[in-house]
Amino acid sequence: MTTTAIEVHGTCDGRFGAVRDAFAANFEDFPEVGASVAVTIDGESVIDLWGGHADKARTRPWGRETIVNVWSSTKGMATLCTHMLVDRGQLDLDAPVTQYWPEFGQAGKESMPVRYLLTHQAGLNRIDEAATPESAFDWDAQIRALEQQAPHWIPGTRHGYHTGTFGYFVGEVIRRVDGRTVGAFLREEVTQPLGIDFFIGFGPEEDYRVADILAADRPPSDGDPVRLPDPDRTNSREWRAAEMPSGNGHGNARALAKVYGALAGGGEIDGVRLLSQQQVERAAVPVATGQDETLGVPTHRTLGFMRRFAEFNDVRPASSYGHAGAGGSQGFADSDRKLGFGYAMNQMDSPSPDEQRPPTGGMDLRGQRLVAALYDALG
Repeated sequence: MTTTAIEVHGTCDGRFGAVRDAFAANFEDFPEVGASVAVTIDGESVIDLWGGHADKARTRPWGRETIVNVWSSTKGMATLCTHMLVDRGQLDLDAPVTQYWPEFGQAGKESMPVRYLLTHQAGLNRIDEAATPESAFDWDAQIRALEQQAPHWIPGTRHGYHTGTFGYFVGEVIRRVDGRTVGAFLREEVTQPLGIDFFIGFGPEEDYRVADILAADRPPSDGDPVRLPDPDRTNSREWRAAEMPSGNGHGNARALAKVYGALAGGGEIDGVRLLSQQQVERAAVPVATGQDETLGVPTHRTLGFMRRFAEFNDVRPASSYGHAGAGGSQGFADSDRKLGFGYAMNQMDSPSPDEQRPPTGGMDLRGQRLVAALYDALG
């Protein structure tokens, strides 16, 4: 496709001019509308770029402070919060969930360990109870439904992407242990100390800088196992105010890169320690690999993070880990390079079945192009 050339803003170390070129080319070669990409290496920002527009009509420029819904890239932030509690000795991943959340022990879940919630092995990848679009905003209703839900497989024997449920049960464990919601914990323990913009639930005071989510030009096929809410609804005030840690986090590439840069650096960046080196290493180890019961493709999961899609020619390093979001966003850490990467955009992409890509943002061609240019430059 062709479009009017966009102006790329921000900073980019001279070594990575090819990444800047690739970022600009995405607006020419794909239906990119607005986006940001950022990279930290050894705790230092080496790429922090943005460009395009925050709305479909292209009347609002995408600025330095623009934030956008990053869908399941939110799961990486919820995972980080969980590991922070483990690191502090407040949460034991091998303990039964009922130790912290007694009401969870129903319908065969009495002895399920906390770790299965993070590894997508809980068998709670969907709730059988009929739901309405509005029920996603009702935290208590979601929690009661999960308490009553029976696993769809024997916990621990399989893994399958817990697309929408992950955030509720992980968030509830955080709330039971710490007393704060996941959104409040993230804000007070991570984003404010790091000085970054990432929110799970926020008020109207931030609406002026939120980019609109734009639907994919090619809607997901009927067989797509990950069905997303109507993007029009995700641009609503109700959506932005809710805390849905599976997928309504709003942030930018800079925030993703800095958080994953901290993990890549052993748990610390800019003098702020999020995790110990030991906990970072524990969080990065693959523990559930093979065919995903939800997605229908092979996936490789750690205690809450995702490893690369090796079977689909994913260009990310084999040792990298993080989380991607539907439509294209992604963030990951590469501890070997002490590198954190973030990409966020508002125009969602949905691969067609014949493209041989898994139904997730982790293999989005725009992000893959940026990662390839980055590692080519690193040599």
